[in-house]
Amino acid sequence: MIHEVEGDILLTGAQAIAHGVAPNDPMNQGLALSLHERYPAMHKDFHHWCHVQHPKPGEAWVWGGAEGVRIVNLLTQEGGYGGGNKPGPASNTSVNHALRALKKIVQKEGFTSVALPRLATGVGGLDWSDVKPLIQSQLGELDIPIYVYVKFVSGQKANEP
Repeated sequence: MIHEVEGDILLTGAQAIAHGVAPNDPMNQGLALSLHERYPAMHKDFHHWCHVQHPKPGEAWVWGGAEGVRIVNLLTQEGGYGGGNKPGPASNTSVNHALRALKKIVQKEGFTSVALPRLATGVGGLDWSDVKPLIQSQLGELDIPIYVYVKFVSGQKANEP
């Protein structure tokens, strides 16, 4: 069940937050920066995972923190390795594969709800009109609430049904 909401995703009541990044992303922009600042251990563990696994766009990695915090890093973008670690552009193919990986994680972990932003439409450079159908296709049949934050409103808790 996909619900489009407006508000601050950091105030979500969802069990997990999913967001788009590049392999070895410095997480210095947008939602990734906010998550990096709030959960510095997640950022450190993500870089360790990238160093060991050398993941490719389209994969996903879930991090569990204190008090049940769950962050799913969806590799929606190119880049992250080599010169400056600057994330490159996202692709619809990478987003689709990452969402498929998220669906498998949700089923394996037994998540009861997930919140995500308009994936890959900021730093990733994709159009929401292309990404929204991918979210609906990959996550629409899950029998849990999927909260898609279509508009960011700092400090405002979304009305999550």
